[in-house]
Amino acid sequence: MTISPVSNFLSNKPMSVKVEQLTKSYGQQKAVDNISFSAEAGSILGFLGPNGAGKSTTMKVISCFIPPTAGNVSLCGYDVAVDPIQVRRNLGYLPEHNPLYLDMYVKESLSFIAGIHQIANKAQRINEVIELTGLGVEKHKKVGELSKGYRQRVGIAQAIIHDPKVLILDEPTSGLDPNQLIEIRNLIKELGKTKTVILSTHIMQEVEAICDKVVIINKGKIVADDTLKKIKEEYANQTLEGIFLSLTR
Repeated sequence: MTISPVSNFLSNKPMSVKVEQLTKSYGQQKAVDNISFSAEAGSILGFLGPNGAGKSTTMKVISCFIPPTAGNVSLCGYDVAVDPIQVRRNLGYLPEHNPLYLDMYVKESLSFIAGIHQIANKAQRINEVIELTGLGVEKHKKVGELSKGYRQRVGIAQAIIHDPKVLILDEPTSGLDPNQLIEIRNLIKELGKTKTVILSTHIMQEVEAICDKVVIINKGKIVADDTLKKIKEEYANQTLEGIFLSLTR
């Protein structure tokens, strides 16, 4: 049963990300099969699904890593197939396997990424991002010397250094201890006040704590798309974990 995205039509906020009838095939296999959903400005969308459901494929299409087979995807009004440079300028992306230069110092790595984006007032922006992500106490260390929690902070800092309007986070709290998890969760909530955040995770409590809307994908198709509140009401106020299991088993 697919839950209708009624909330999309009730909201007056602009949609930062629109996925319309997206299909992505690898040979005869459809990793994503004619899916549509949207994410609005100033909100956090939980993008959920079991392994192999099509989550990573969808995020790679949105972020211009791979082209769609069919359908349309736009970010901040730019089509991923027509204006990939503009899409990337408006997007920050933290993949599941956080790509970091371990031999660089924290400030050095941020300076390198800021240089790629040709950021004006680079030193000022680096200091702003270090303060926002809580990296101040570790900024003079090499990235390879940091704990996993701080490495995730560096990854998020790199993703937001150019102040993108949309942020995609793929399993940002995986493997963190409870204290680190809460710290990263609070950081994501803060970022969600001003940016569109798409959060992919297997931690249902994470989604219930910070997400405004939930999209669940299973076997390449959308099986739920609505606000967390409406999805719970539809399923007699079950836990999100229970709803997820009933829709994806």
